[in-house]
Amino acid sequence: MVDAELSAPLHPLANPGYGKRSTGYERPRAAADFAHLPPREAAIAAYIDRLPEGSDISVKTLAKHLPYGQCALRTALNRIQRAGHLRRGRECLGGRWITRTWFTRTPRDHVWWAAFRRGDVPREPKRPTRSRAYVLLAALGRTNSAMSLSHAECHALSPLVDEWFARDAEEDDVVRALLSGLPTPVHHPAALARRRLTDKLPPEPIRSDQIRRRMLECAECGAPDYTDSLVDGHCAPCRGAPSAPTSGCLPRADVHARVAAIRQEMKGTPR
Repeated sequence: MVDAELSAPLHPLANPGYGKRSTGYERPRAAADFAHLPPREAAIAAYIDRLPEGSDISVKTLAKHLPYGQCALRTALNRIQRAGHLRRGRECLGGRWITRTWFTRTPRDHVWWAAFRRGDVPREPKRPTRSRAYVLLAALGRTNSAMSLSHAECHALSPLVDEWFARDAEEDDVVRALLSGLPTPVHHPAALARRRLTDKLPPEPIRSDQIRRRMLECAECGAPDYTDSLVDGHCAPCRGAPSAPTSGCLPRADVHARVAAIRQEMKGTPR
């Protein structure tokens, strides 16, 4: 019902470089993704989650496509941010600071967001249930019955498939490696799959060493955060907590006095 109520075709994209940005490392979409949120916030979060990358998710634009006013949307987005699904800030690209709004289907705590700001996002732990690798292996027999694998064989081979995924391989790459050019007949499907997954393992990807420079902002006052002190998207003053003292900085009055003294000395220095 939520999807039907909030179905808004042709939601506009933001200007190039702006708009919704996904954080990556998401869990697969599920019906209960936003069940912990109030109904209105859950509906809005589900709508944003289904928008493509770069969509304009400003309050003004969302109000044109959702049955809520700007004031209600602003309140809802702040609650979604406190729940760990959204952060606003800026990112340095090519020497320019670009305004960003990051969205994640998976709720994150402030420790995760602090790591994200530093460009050090931890990967999701492997799920103890049926993994992406297990599902791929279990489905091989439907494509080619000669490569049907048992439950135990799928579990035993899953770590090898996980290594392919860790090297940025897609499901189609793994299936192609396992099913192309099969011998006739296939006497031991599991042994053949293990051999191919090992021998055809792609090389490790060459990743860029460039570190993203990001800066998150307080949801309440918009103040930039450089010290990873945001909790639920709010800075210490907005939470009513005392701000950490800044060490090594002179009071403003002393700085002005020192600058004035230096200028006076420069006036008296012969050229």
